[in-house]
Amino acid sequence: MRMGDSMVTSIMDFVQRYRDYEGQRDATHELIKDLMIYAERIESTMRAENSRLVQQLREMSMDLEDATESRRQLQHRLQGLEDQTRIYSPDNDRQKVSLNQRPYVLVLIDGDGLIFRQHLIRQGVKGGRMAATELHAAVLANPVVHADGAEIFVKVAADLSGLGIQLKRSGSVAKESDIHDFVQGFNQASFFDFVDMGPNKHEVISKIKETALFHIQRPSCKQIIMGVSHDPLYTAVLDAVIRGDATTQERIKVLEGCPTPRAIASIGTGIIRFQDVFRSDSLTDKRTVSSHSVQSVRSTSSISTSTSGLPSISYAKITQNASPPPQITLPIPLAPKPTNSSLRVIKQPLKPSWCPGPRGLDAPIPLNQTALETIKRRKDNNKLCNNHFLRGPCAKGDECCFVHDYTPTKDEKNAIAFLARLNPCTNGQDCEVDNCIYGHHCPSVVNGICTHPFCKFRPEEHPPGTKLRSAKV
Repeated sequence: MRMGDSMVTSIMDFVQRYRDYEGQRDATHELIKDLMIYAERIESTMRAENSRLVQQLREMSMDLEDATESRRQLQHRLQGLEDQTRIYSPDNDRQKVSLNQRPYVLVLIDGDGLIFRQHLIRQGVKGGRMAATELHAAVLANPVVHADGAEIFVKVAADLSGLGIQLKRSGSVAKESDIHDFVQGFNQASFFDFVDMGPNKHEVISKIKETALFHIQRPSCKQIIMGVSHDPLYTAVLDAVIRGDATTQERIKVLEGCPTPRAIASIGTGIIRFQDVFRSDSLTDKRTVSSHSVQSVRSTSSISTSTSGLPSISYAKITQNASPPPQITLPIPLAPKPTNSSLRVIKQPLKPSWCPGPRGLDAPIPLNQTALETIKRRKDNNKLCNNHFLRGPCAKGDECCFVHDYTPTKDEKNAIAFLARLNPCTNGQDCEVDNCIYGHHCPSVVNGICTHPFCKFRPEEHPPGTKLRSAKV
């Protein structure tokens, strides 16, 4: 009995031990299962986080590009401002004494419109020195200026790159860089500065205005001569400087190159001319003139060829061949005659009455007035983003202050494009961007009149003879 009981007890112990093993095995399986589920959840989370980081990296790369470009533009602008304010440096003791104690005459010139004579610019550095000497002598010799015993300060602001291109196209210089040699010589004269302001026209106007407002308040400033007669935009500048004061008006003179527009002449300031120093006409693009000449020559050649190539017609041949009379093509329509066959005239395609430059006229935009008013009613942060709807997704993304989440109609897109065209392209007719959304000439001219009350385009960006509605143009 004891032996059998011992054997039974031992077998039951194995069964219990087996059951304990099965429990541990199931617990192990559950552990492995839980570990796999946890790993899968961690992997999904990491994948989502990786996608988010990749997108964030892409956006930050785009922002970095924009920031780099903005920084470069700011550096160029800062360099220009430093060059322009160089004469006010505390180290320039001589000039500080002159400004504070001795009387002086200040000459402010918009170098993009009042242009030095061709023979001076072509001589490079030497011509720049000659221009400074002749301008200094002209100011002293002018009886209206009353510059006896006064220092002469000259500040010229211009877009040197754009000016070099215009001079090259007009044939005034052999290469665009010649203007830089001229400026180098001009700046060698005491108190004479020729500053590159870049392509933004409004920066030049703003700088001339600020400088004039600063100096007109100084008693030692006897006269300010402003070379701005070429651009009616300076009407507002002159009004801001004079402010209706007759004494101040006597201290302001307008230096004329191209004929002074009526808006500036009506202010009543004295107008003087230094014809030996500055051109009296604007620069003309000889490429446009030559192309018109070539077309004229080709047209004349075609007329002579077609006339000489007319077949000889005789009554005998007509009756012999018994064929209908030939159709004769003439370059100039003749008065109708009572004949059995009419003369057929080839009409030449109409050519644009005005070509603003190498880029030409912008394509017309069909406009729906209702859609235009709808877009105009959007103000401030509710305005639609021009770049987003006209060029594609805006590079600024959510950081853009204008509206992106909107689906404009076709008419509304045309209205957006039309309003964008009212802003001049900084490159003007030199723009090479095919899908440029800005204007390359004034789009508001109707029947010879600029209908925009606050037109931003320059007079030369309107067809010749256009009546400008805004005095600021």
